[in-house]
Amino acid sequence: MAWVKRKWLPHEADEWTKEDWIAIVLSPLSYIFITFGLALSLFLLPSGFIMLAIGLVITVFMFWVIDPKLSSISKEYERKQHKYLDDLEQIQRWEEQK
Repeated sequence: MAWVKRKWLPHEADEWTKEDWIAIVLSPLSYIFITFGLALSLFLLPSGFIMLAIGLVITVFMFWVIDPKLSSISKEYERKQHKYLDDLEQIQRWEEQK
């Protein structure tokens, strides 16, 4: 699927794109299908199993679309946090040496 971008740079991933809108639309659909599908499956209705399967497929597709973007942003924030903690540790050591 070439219309879904799979490789993201952190500054690109921080912007709103069509992948975000796909996730926004698919997220409530997946919750609705899973909820109703699970409820109807407990009554052993075939439509419940079908809805549950559709909900699971939608959920997997949604994560496939949005996960690369979230991973890119997460790695950038982890890098910034690590740098901040290193800077904080250097400041703390400097104050202890006085």
